[in-house]
Amino acid sequence: MKHNLTCRQSLANAFQALSDEAVKAGWSEGDVALALADLAEERVIEVTAKVIMEGSIHPQLIAAGGRNG
Repeated sequence: MKHNLTCRQSLANAFQALSDEAVKAGWSEGDVALALADLAEERVIEVTAKVIMEGSIHPQLIAAGGRNG
């Protein structure tokens, strides 16, 4: 879980910058938040499908009981 927190912290600034740029481009904060959440969900689905296809489960997911963070 600490690894996930460190990863999250390392992505936080870039994530905020991306969100800020979208708002500056004229999108509402709500639209930006929903779009980013949709993109994140799609990415999770892609990664999950890859894991299933490869027949393996990430050890940290097992340790976390299948929950993220």
